[in-house]
Amino acid sequence: MIATNEGNLLTLTGGVRLKQRVQHPKINECKDRGAPYWFFRYWHDELLADGAVKTTRKRHIIGPSRGPNAIGKKQAEGARDAFLSELNAAPTACEAAIKAKKPAEFGAILFGKLAEMWRSDFVEREVGGRALIATSTRAKYVNHLENHILPRWKDTRLAEFRAKDLLDWLQTECESWHMMADLRNIMSGIFSKAQEWEILPDTFANPMHRVKLSRKWEVREKRILTEDQTVRVLSRLEDPHLLICETCLDTGTRISEVTGLRIKRVDIDQGCIRIEQRNWRGDIDEPKTARSRRTLALGSLTERYRSWIASLKHRDPEAWVFPQGEDLRQPMWDSGVRRALKSAAAAEGCDFPGLGTHSLRRANITWRQEVGGSSIETSQIAGHANTKITEEYTVVQLRRQEELTRRIQGKRLKAGQRLQPKVVEIKGTNTAA
Repeated sequence: MIATNEGNLLTLTGGVRLKQRVQHPKINECKDRGAPYWFFRYWHDELLADGAVKTTRKRHIIGPSRGPNAIGKKQAEGARDAFLSELNAAPTACEAAIKAKKPAEFGAILFGKLAEMWRSDFVEREVGGRALIATSTRAKYVNHLENHILPRWKDTRLAEFRAKDLLDWLQTECESWHMMADLRNIMSGIFSKAQEWEILPDTFANPMHRVKLSRKWEVREKRILTEDQTVRVLSRLEDPHLLICETCLDTGTRISEVTGLRIKRVDIDQGCIRIEQRNWRGDIDEPKTARSRRTLALGSLTERYRSWIASLKHRDPEAWVFPQGEDLRQPMWDSGVRRALKSAAAAEGCDFPGLGTHSLRRANITWRQEVGGSSIETSQIAGHANTKITEEYTVVQLRRQEELTRRIQGKRLKAGQRLQPKVVEIKGTNTAA
């Protein structure tokens, strides 16, 4: 845990300090405001939420100068010196914030400084040689931070954030609803992590909580190839591209999970593969989430894998199932598979924006439910955190709608056939009457 201290706050506020001054005002006696008393005047510096320092002239009353409880001037001077001892130490704005524990002082923190701490101590932090978050997620966070968030908000103090300004920026900056959600969640996470680390008090209102996005919308239509299109496209591919695409389509794996397969994780006898790591653009890491660790049945692909592994030059357990042609010690990248798939789809006249190996995973999730799999089964096989994500992947095709509609119409038709004699009888009775 990162405790709030003057060093942290001094860094986060950009080094804002109160004015350096040593005060030693004279002791005066006030005789025209009721009972006489000793007092002195001094300069008081206050750090404002925007980082500015406000200086005011104040009067400090020490005690009565006459009467039964009166104190002498020497005693008053001692009380003055004790009061000014801390003031003359010229505390930084950070020290003042800690002592006063006022939210306004924390508002002087620069967002850019807070984001830097979040990046170094959370996003890029490694514990025991292992990253706290997945490589692809880390890359996304850093990209959004450097290219979108910091250019606009790095010099903004926390007290200056307004929901309207944030929403206007999101709507101008982002090309999609998903990008808006990503930027909002990253910024909200920075504030939340600062509270978790006790840099910001629990009473600090996260400004992103007031930023409400509009109804979700998609830049690209969610599409998958039909069964006929899929067969035609795959017929144009050759191994290893074909086997990789078939694996994504039949098992619902992510492309990074397939290219990250080692031979030891392919169980030919059981007819399954174990997803325990992934290959994201050459970076070998753990699966995307805890639920992504799973065992998947290969079905008819089992024999395909048996033949493919038998054809490899290196077949030791640690070898890659799909190695690079130029360097067998390195796994394939997904870019070559994507290009091959796009080229085959274009040749068949069924290419569309967004088509890729992820479309095959989407098709698996859709078809698995069409053939009778429940949403819970599909979610677990896909390695989703919950069924809500599975819902986002599911495409209800027109052919499927037609099938379901005709089933409903069939039920109505059967009911009508069962009741037809009674309906005719009722109509005949009404006519006779």
